[in-house]
Amino acid sequence: MSMFQTTVESGESAVNKASSLIRAGEVVGIPTETVYGLGANALDEQAVRKIFAAKGRPADNPLIVHISRIEMLEGLVKKVPKLASKCALQFWPGPLTMIMPKSQLIPMVTSGGLDTVGIRMPASEVARQIIDKSGVPIAAPSANLSGSPSPTSAQHVFTDMNGRIPLIVDGGECGVGVESTVISFEGDEGIRLLRPGFISVEELKNITENVIIDKGVLEMLDQNARVSSPGMKYKHYAPKAEVTILDGSCQAFELYISENAKEEDVLLVFGEGEAEKAPQRRICLGASDEEQARNLFDALRQLDAIGAKRAFARCPSKKGVGLAVYNRLLRAAAFRVVKL
Repeated sequence: MSMFQTTVESGESAVNKASSLIRAGEVVGIPTETVYGLGANALDEQAVRKIFAAKGRPADNPLIVHISRIEMLEGLVKKVPKLASKCALQFWPGPLTMIMPKSQLIPMVTSGGLDTVGIRMPASEVARQIIDKSGVPIAAPSANLSGSPSPTSAQHVFTDMNGRIPLIVDGGECGVGVESTVISFEGDEGIRLLRPGFISVEELKNITENVIIDKGVLEMLDQNARVSSPGMKYKHYAPKAEVTILDGSCQAFELYISENAKEEDVLLVFGEGEAEKAPQRRICLGASDEEQARNLFDALRQLDAIGAKRAFARCPSKKGVGLAVYNRLLRAAAFRVVKL
């Protein structure tokens, strides 16, 4: 049973309406440059519980808190590590979330029961206007049903959230297309990458040479593991189809498909020329890492729209933004990878 008549609106009136709903303790679908978020007042425990309810999200999966100005950081964390200040200067506003010790202001429900909190200043002007006008930091995970592919358009949000929230602010297609890079700090010297995103390992190395990739980025973690970043533990980003990643050259991919794929299977490829003689339906993600990031979640949602049972995906690059695409595909495929 739906509780709300969900409307999709844009422009200044939508920003004003979203801000009043957030001040009133409601949850709103908001655009960011990464993916669409389900936003509520990060400091209001009841409002944050509504996010978990709308998504069907496990309560130990922490939320990211979004701010619009650097001054907002002060009251939310106990201290700002030196490297965090450097990263903020370099990458904010932008798709980088930094995990720091939280202050008493942030309720435990927002931080997934942890004494740390992930904070980000989005590059999306619409998102920052909503935060500014609400006058509060906004907790916002991706605006999808828990476990399904993240939404990169207002229509994606409507598909998952119709009847669950009162308003979706339409800010157009997301420019980045994968969730933010999440990092934590190892003392004054090191950065630990917990979730790859558009800000790459290579870019973080401009801040410090000491960048550690957490094992949860490329391996399945134990279900009892305590994680400080969203997107590390649960099966995520998954369409209903069974996805398998094929790791090898284009020729090896084509050979594997010709020997193992059924005609009704779907292929996720990078270039128009790839597997073009194969009888299967193909969804092209784009040649560059950036295009693949932008198109990945839409492609996974297309699998559901066409009722695909099985899909075979080319393995993306594991460097730069490619690492973010690989990390999301791994989870969509429940870690099924065939080395060719």
